Amino acid sequence: MPLSQLLNWRLHLLVVVLSLLSEWIGIVKIPLGPGTLLLLPLFYAFVLGVLLNPHLFAGTKRFLPESVSQAATPLILISIMPFIARFGSTIGPAIDQLISAGPALILQELGNLGTMLVALPVAVLVLKMGREAIGATYSIAREPNIAIISDKYGLKGPEGVGVMGVYVVGTMFGTLWFALMAGYLASLGWFDPRALAMACGVGSGSMVAACSGALAGAMPDLADDLLAFAGASNLLTYATGLYVSLFIALPVAEWLYRRLGGRRRAASTMGATADEDATDLTREERPETDLGKTAAVLAMACVVGWIANTINGASLIDALPGMIILYVMTLIGLVITRAAPFYLPGVAWVSLVSILMTLPFFPGSAWIVDQLAAVNFLAIVTPVLAYAGLALSRREFSMFRQTGWKLIIISLLVFTGTYVGSAVVAQILL
Repeated sequence: MPLSQLLNWRLHLLVVVLSLLSEWIGIVKIPLGPGTLLLLPLFYAFVLGVLLNPHLFAGTKRFLPESVSQAATPLILISIMPFIARFGSTIGPAIDQLISAGPALILQELGNLGTMLVALPVAVLVLKMGREAIGATYSIAREPNIAIISDKYGLKGPEGVGVMGVYVVGTMFGTLWFALMAGYLASLGWFDPRALAMACGVGSGSMVAACSGALAGAMPDLADDLLAFAGASNLLTYATGLYVSLFIALPVAEWLYRRLGGRRRAASTMGATADEDATDLTREERPETDLGKTAAVLAMACVVGWIANTINGASLIDALPGMIILYVMTLIGLVITRAAPFYLPGVAWVSLVSILMTLPFFPGSAWIVDQLAAVNFLAIVTPVLAYAGLALSRREFSMFRQTGWKLIIISLLVFTGTYVGSAVVAQILL
């Protein structure tokens, strides 16, 4: 995508306005039974972005062309990079606590099996779904999980329909569901806050951001520690999650499906669309591919986050050094991503760089941590959700309609089972 389109002033100005409005509304607490639901600024930013999406309402195209929506797509990944760096900066100062909780951080990944134990029986026995239930329930259905299903079954089959259905629902609502779950469970007091933070690491970057943000909003006194545990968990998930899904979760899903009496049913017409959508995923240009263009777009994303930070963070002057540090950390991480002899996602390298630079023995780490304190991690993730709402394409809206109410229910069960299962394992180990 041309640089001029990525730097479209309409897109970034709109995101600034939506972010400032969302931050001004602030955190809304809604009592619900014994607990409380937390509605965060990122929730409003996403909803407002969706409502202004030109692919949803034709009237929006008058002032927001579809090209602006298309330009928002790569901005999601690029704009979340500074948040990942801010995320990692909470890990370095808390390294001693993380080491002491090491076994819980590593083994809580097995809690992902709660995904299928909750959702698969409902899919097969209650909703009478066929083999699409395997693709839908064996994982949380992020990009690596799509690759596994594509390689083993193909995306035009029922398993592909299932995984892509959950992917679409997760793209549209997963972030918000994780935030609501985390905030509500935190208010109940049933779990150690560290266990809930570790469980946040099982999701995508935006899910982790929303989940940990909700926990920090519920327990502001523990915010830095909770971010550290969530960030470390997410980092370990990159190393172990793919293999747990491939060698444990998928075989268990197949076995359980057969034991529940599941049978093959014809895939819906969504298969072709799913295949096309996954192909688009593989074609998406990674940020490290063109570092010059990424550096320019990243600078714009940092400016947007810097302005959004003024409501609940610090003034522009006070936050400037911190935002520059996050920008530099992100670029270093992307350079390493491109130069490394083995592949590790850019967000993982960015996180590792920020962890290293904030470790107690790193030169100047105390000053770095002090400057980053002026950058509110929730404020800089709010624009990410605004970009996400604006970026939803006509295909994603179409796929969402085709998934039907069954896959929506299953998707929410998948997210719930994954999060609660991981939290239970972490709680036991802690």
